[in-house]
Amino acid sequence: MDEKYRMSRRTALALMTTVAGAIVANRSAFGLMIDAVVADDFVAGKSSKLVPFPMPEVRLLDGPFTRQADLNQNYLASLSTDRLLHSFRLTAGITSTATSYGGWEKADCELRGHFNGGHYLSAVALASASSGNDTLRKNGDLIVAELAKCQKANGNGYLSAFPETGFERLAAGGQYWAPFYTYHKIMAGLLDMYVHTGNEQALQIAEGMARWVRSYFKDISEDRRMYMLRTEYGGMNEVLANLAGLTGREQYLATAHLFEQPMFLDPLAAHGDELTGLHANTHVPKVIGAARMYELTGEIRYRDIANYFLDEVLAERNYAIGNCSADEHWNSQAGDLKGTLQYHDAECCVAYNLMKLERHVFAWTGNTKYMDAYERALWNCRLGTQNPDGLKQYFFPLAAGYWRQYNSADGSFWCCTGTGAEEFAKFNDTIYFHDADSVWVNQFVPSEMEWKEKQFGLRQETSFPEQQGTTLIVKVSTPQRRTLCVRVPGWTAPGGSVQINGRELEAFAEPGSYLLLTREWRDGDKIEVSLPMQLTSEPLAGDPSTRAALYGPLVLAANMGPGPEGAPLRIGNDDPWAKAAHLPLAEPNPVVQGNEVGEWMEVASAKDLSFRSRGTSALAVKPLCRITDEKYAVYWSTEEKG
Repeated sequence: MDEKYRMSRRTALALMTTVAGAIVANRSAFGLMIDAVVADDFVAGKSSKLVPFPMPEVRLLDGPFTRQADLNQNYLASLSTDRLLHSFRLTAGITSTATSYGGWEKADCELRGHFNGGHYLSAVALASASSGNDTLRKNGDLIVAELAKCQKANGNGYLSAFPETGFERLAAGGQYWAPFYTYHKIMAGLLDMYVHTGNEQALQIAEGMARWVRSYFKDISEDRRMYMLRTEYGGMNEVLANLAGLTGREQYLATAHLFEQPMFLDPLAAHGDELTGLHANTHVPKVIGAARMYELTGEIRYRDIANYFLDEVLAERNYAIGNCSADEHWNSQAGDLKGTLQYHDAECCVAYNLMKLERHVFAWTGNTKYMDAYERALWNCRLGTQNPDGLKQYFFPLAAGYWRQYNSADGSFWCCTGTGAEEFAKFNDTIYFHDADSVWVNQFVPSEMEWKEKQFGLRQETSFPEQQGTTLIVKVSTPQRRTLCVRVPGWTAPGGSVQINGRELEAFAEPGSYLLLTREWRDGDKIEVSLPMQLTSEPLAGDPSTRAALYGPLVLAANMGPGPEGAPLRIGNDDPWAKAAHLPLAEPNPVVQGNEVGEWMEVASAKDLSFRSRGTSALAVKPLCRITDEKYAVYWSTEEKG
């Protein structure tokens, strides 16, 4: 019976990143669930079983994402495994002579272990899979082996960097920061080590942790459990569902159900937005868990929850950069973000989790809008949020006159430090998907893909976004008939075209769809896709006079002069929650005149991606992802011309 939940490691390699999955093409992996899949808005005539290629089958070529991935790997390699293990050892009664890291990994912090045993393992596993970094893989193996010793010393399957008393306080109705949040990160890191590096010991540890969770809830009443779930628990439902899929053991799926909250999920199932006032990054993982439950069980209700939630957030609660939240919450009513621009906007973890959810829903639907949204976040919420030392942002200030702030090297370890370390290790995970026979080109990133099962490869050569398009070169040993589905983004300006071996095709796809190219492909066939960009603008929801300017998928930012010396906020570099009393006042948005973006913004150089604003606020403007130490403005106050 439990076999219907089981998937192979190769399938899991494709699905867990981390772990944003798709319906698998292999019927045996999910049994009769495949028959329940309906793709109402899918590209006509295509299969609904879209799967991302396993990361070892995709390699980045030189470009901005490769360079950022390298910085991240250098940062991960700089961390001491003994210091990462310190609190785990002490909690298990094992001697440690190391010094704990600081910030959220201090020896007295109630979140300790979330990065050291969780995000770190996920990040090194992903870096190993995406680039073949063997040094980081070995560091991961070492930590897994030591965590196994800690779990054995605990004697009951429990594993964390803080003692079980944290969970006892939670069960008794007391306060503890977020014990299951940390527990989830550790389990997720272990599963990533199993899936992406083949570490069998990591899977065994994760199963022991899952059994402890089941035992923990054994004598807790339904009412008490619902009360406890008001405390942030990360993606416990997701990771337990993933464990069920990897092992075929239905007991883990039953445990995943223990982390479902009807008070949150039921309104979404009824297509009701009751998100106002909720903590954003507490709740997006709950929807990812629902997405995984749909993929494992085929229950359409879970799909409806994920679909509705994502569409609602993207349409009604997102900023132009592709992320949401103010003071970490959805503080305003749907469709009204007026007055929310501040320093504490757009927590980076939320972008990370929304991108995971976008991968899920795209895999079910093939709908271009989800890859458009993914691209928006990739270029504007991810690229640029890491500095040359591999350090990461927490908030993304959207009020004018602020600047980027990064964590310190060993004294922060925020949640966004961890999700950033994962994101910058897996830039190759969404570039290409496939169905039974076709390849889907989703992102324009220089890379090589090898579909080993079909003996079909692609090399993508592009300097996008400086180059307005991309070139795909087919790699096959013998000719084969296949369909290439190339995303034509919704932002594509008139004049898009495609050439195959130098010959332009008469037809092209509408923006916001996939261009389907079916033919017998030969080695060296070249597909050149032109995707013209143009200036556009987007209003802040609920405030049409406040607008962001974009060029293609790139959000543009005005350079408002140098930031303070050293650039990071000097209020204690390890505190992302800069108190308002210590923050300089935001500056007014730059004022421009005109109803159309072309009246107040111009392209200075498309090749260099440089821009200028016109009128009273004449400022140098560039893509937000290229802002480093400058003060900047994302939104503009527009006035009608007199």
